Amino acid sequence: MAVRRVVPNVQSTAVQESREFYGLLGFEEVMNHGWIMTLGSPSIPAAQVSFMASDKTAPVTPDMSVEVDDVDAAYEIMRESGAEIVHPLQDEEWGVRRFFVRDPNGRVVNVLGHR
Repeated sequence: MAVRRVVPNVQSTAVQESREFYGLLGFEEVMNHGWIMTLGSPSIPAAQVSFMASDKTAPVTPDMSVEVDDVDAAYEIMRESGAEIVHPLQDEEWGVRRFFVRDPNGRVVNVLGHR
């Protein structure tokens, strides 16, 4: 299993203001589903930050997202380790398969793969 990117998720209701602020640093909007907006660097596409008021289909808002090349393998590794699965493995309508797990610091990590 390989990590493809790591994206901090900022819980926020100031989406437009965040787009403008981070735009000053060179970020551009690369995704916007209404409830989550992701900004990325045009020169390094994996350098991203997301802003969301709350997660559309999960009970908590994750602190970060980690995209992996095999989300099913990552789920099995986390489950077998005894880590707390906060949100079960499932396919989402926007084209990702994901689950949430709590890290040792109490942070919620959205582990995902694109379908």
